[in-house]
Amino acid sequence: MKILASLTFAAVAVAVSVPAMAQFQKPEDAVKYRKAAFTVMGAHFSRVGAMANGRVPFDAAVAAENAALAEMMSKLPWAGFGPGTDKGDTRAKPEIWTEQAKFTAGADKMQAELTKLSAAAKTGNLDAVKTAFGAAGQTCKACHDAYRKD
Repeated sequence: MKILASLTFAAVAVAVSVPAMAQFQKPEDAVKYRKAAFTVMGAHFSRVGAMANGRVPFDAAVAAENAALAEMMSKLPWAGFGPGTDKGDTRAKPEIWTEQAKFTAGADKMQAELTKLSAAAKTGNLDAVKTAFGAAGQTCKACHDAYRKD
């Protein structure tokens, strides 16, 4: 029985220790994945921004839906920044891999601000959305300035 338990424990330990990159066949697949996640996140974030900046009429339900989708998407791209994904069709700067702690902190801050934006949008208060959108936008800009090639 001890052998079976030990083997089971070993199998579970191996299964949970497989890095996130294992989900991608090639590094370029990870790059495509992260780019797609950022594109979808940006599309929904931009829809909220258009309302926050007065380019389109404010619709509380649409703002809440798009903010929630941007928040959810903000959790996805990070698995696509594994080893070997600094090459190829990417605008990612090398500093992402040399300053990983700083990059991760920026990603965490952006996710936190998108969570606040989603909460603000659920209130239906345009002023709250404007404030939260501005803060979230600043986290996006900071990361783009530091870690994205133009």
